[in-house]
Amino acid sequence: MIQNTNVALEIENLPTPALLVELDKFEANISRMASETAAAGKKLRPHAKAHKCVEIAKRQIAAGAVGVCVATAAEATMVARGGIDDLLLTSPLADPLKMAGVVQTGAMVVVDNLRQVRWYQEAACAANVQLAVLVDLDPGDHRTGAATLEQAVEIALAIDQASHLWLRGVQAYSVAGSHGKDADERLAYSQTTFSFALEVVAACARHGLHSDVVSGGSTGTWDVDQSIAGVNEIQAGSYALMDMAYRRIGVDFEPAMSVLATVISANHSDFVTVDAGFKAFSTDRAFGPEPVSLQGAAYRWGGDEFGYLDLFDCKTKPKLGDKIQFWPPHCDPTVNLYAKIHAYRGRVVEDVWSVMGRSIA
Repeated sequence: MIQNTNVALEIENLPTPALLVELDKFEANISRMASETAAAGKKLRPHAKAHKCVEIAKRQIAAGAVGVCVATAAEATMVARGGIDDLLLTSPLADPLKMAGVVQTGAMVVVDNLRQVRWYQEAACAANVQLAVLVDLDPGDHRTGAATLEQAVEIALAIDQASHLWLRGVQAYSVAGSHGKDADERLAYSQTTFSFALEVVAACARHGLHSDVVSGGSTGTWDVDQSIAGVNEIQAGSYALMDMAYRRIGVDFEPAMSVLATVISANHSDFVTVDAGFKAFSTDRAFGPEPVSLQGAAYRWGGDEFGYLDLFDCKTKPKLGDKIQFWPPHCDPTVNLYAKIHAYRGRVVEDVWSVMGRSIA
């Protein structure tokens, strides 16, 4: 939270690099996703790994989400401490100590191996709780998940037979599908992904097993996933903030998140240097950040602390000390670089939100 003051803090007065969220766009994004998911008869469980922020998660739930997803045990602990109790940890774990900690958060978990079933059973017994569990499925990415129908059913049967575990259903997420080059390709991936998931659910039913959750999807596939019968929980996350990666494939949520930088050197006619480099933006994409309002300017990496803004096709040359906003390539790893998010409306900072519970003093 920002300190009480009689003077409005404008974003131009923030020390840089600074992570920003434009509230009007952010609020429109979470409202749109919640309303359209509900209209499709699906539940929305946004992935908090995109923002790692309790304040954002609470706003998503207030808009209509049933809860949130998290990707790590640390995220589960952070969100649970923030007062959110409907969690899904979407990553399988293989560390009994981490598993015991996650059980304490009350999160629903996923498994893709019988040994994980045993470890979670031991942790749930020790805590004397009933732990909700999904079978994680591999739709072809080969990252995590049961790879065959037989393996998935075997895991489901083991969960059902465990005294302190509660089989809730399946999780199916396609990494490749979330960034398919166009809507048709993403639809094909989603149809394949959830066809396997529903095949597993049907096979489990033949063994007398109940499944009420079929969870998955992403910001890249949120709209096509809503058209697939049997899918009842959508895990989209990046939509709230958005980034260049999703915008480049045609996902049309508002770009609400940006990074503010300062021109720290302007001694050349064809470029300036800003104070935002590898430590300010994600570097996992083939492209760098994009300046928000300097048409014709192009960013290139300049080092850990520096970036260059080439001005060959730009009519306006930024001056020393100017503040420039950039759209990041990928929101999740960009957020991870910061301790706080400055939430603003117009040009005025309304609030400051912690990332991963880090100090925002």
